[in-house]
Amino acid sequence: MSGKYRVLMLTTLIISGCSMCYELIISAVSSYLLGNSTMQYSTTIGFYMCALGLGSYISRYFGKKLFNIFITIEIGIGIVGGLSSLILFMANIYIEAYAVVMYLITIMIGTLAGAEIPVLTRIIEADEQNLKMTLSSIFSFDYLGGLIGSVAFPLLLLPKLGYFATSFLCGLLNIICAAIILFRFSDRIEHEKIYKVITGGLIILMISGMVFADNISGAIEGGLYRDRIILIEQTPYQKIVMTRHKDDTRLYIDGNCQFSTADEYRYHEALVHVPMSRVQNRENVLILGGGDGMAVREVLKYQDVKSIDLVDLDQEMIRICSTDEKITSINQKSLLNEKLHAHVEDAYEYLENNKQLYDLIIVDLPDPNSESLNKLYSNVFYRLCKSALAEKGVMVVQSTSPYYAKDAFWCINKTIASEGLKVKPYHLEVPAFGDWGFNMASRQELDGDYSVDVETKYLTDENMASLFTFGKDEISEKVAINQLTKPVLMQYYNTAVDNWN
Repeated sequence: MSGKYRVLMLTTLIISGCSMCYELIISAVSSYLLGNSTMQYSTTIGFYMCALGLGSYISRYFGKKLFNIFITIEIGIGIVGGLSSLILFMANIYIEAYAVVMYLITIMIGTLAGAEIPVLTRIIEADEQNLKMTLSSIFSFDYLGGLIGSVAFPLLLLPKLGYFATSFLCGLLNIICAAIILFRFSDRIEHEKIYKVITGGLIILMISGMVFADNISGAIEGGLYRDRIILIEQTPYQKIVMTRHKDDTRLYIDGNCQFSTADEYRYHEALVHVPMSRVQNRENVLILGGGDGMAVREVLKYQDVKSIDLVDLDQEMIRICSTDEKITSINQKSLLNEKLHAHVEDAYEYLENNKQLYDLIIVDLPDPNSESLNKLYSNVFYRLCKSALAEKGVMVVQSTSPYYAKDAFWCINKTIASEGLKVKPYHLEVPAFGDWGFNMASRQELDGDYSVDVETKYLTDENMASLFTFGKDEISEKVAINQLTKPVLMQYYNTAVDNWN
């Protein structure tokens, strides 16, 4: 292959990598906005692959002026892909048919990308007369570009740049490819001056988008949250947003509220003090999740607690809640306490390698709206928890709402019980969340009187007894066990979310 066509191979690699990033952006943004990541990734991949075939089919109708067509494809992908994040977030805020916009963007990118290889093959074949060599080279660069894009997106682009800057960067790369071809093959392109003006303007647009990505993010996020945003952090694992209205500070992870300072004490008192009232020996405590430090704050009220192991996957979450004055004033700097040992690790892997026995295990994880979280609500996970539980120890699991997501709540209950533990469900009203539930478990029966012997703002000996009473509309018996190989819980949860949205 002659040297002048190698630049076309380079554009194939870049356009393939960028197209992969666009599809990952679409899937990730949709999961962030709508939840149910399996559905978002599956439908995006499906529509994209179908659109690739559509683009390949349409390319047969392209006649002459193949260089003009190829540049138009590059520009088209750059525009649609570069603006994809912005369009999706705006669609979620301003129109009802978000899914239509998402699928339309996916199909447009896939169709353009699908037409690229047939057009490029015809361009090179016309001069090289070696179809075998041409096809092998093109597909090699195309697949390599896809690999680079799929690896770079989660490891580098998203955590460092975020959704908006990443999409603008990929759009910029596509437009630059078009510009390179314009200058390299100017004698083969009609209306080259018009194309140069267009590509020049689009390069400026994409660079401006990258420069002002934080401003755009702030404006868009302002439409997603009712209160003033005071902190936005994109970590390798999640997006953390903090808002404030008067005296109420709220923390969101991937769009889901984790706590409101106006009433978080209700949730955390119920999470900690109800199982603590059944623990005879309180020396060693394990908290899975809970990187905000609120559960640690409640545990530290017990003087006989000697050691607390906190396991959270996101180091940035722990850092923010250890240093931000708005949070440390609420968690009382619990994450800096000498009794606490923080482990930045996946909870599942921590339990697999754990050799210690704990008197109390608190599972304070986000709701099971993704595959990675669903694993932490599976029968195998609770089996690992049981192995880490002292003979008379107690475990408690935050279990979503028994009213809004009752199938999910009772699925968690049934899954814990399937591992041979005695389970005691309870719930209370948390204004920021509504009716919220927990499942407490132990090798021993958990019946008897409950009392709280530390200072609290909500719990009393009297109202603790009422937490174990459920109404008829909060009970579901026809649920399956959430197995690691058959994750039914995620479907129960996502169905509940769809019904209440």
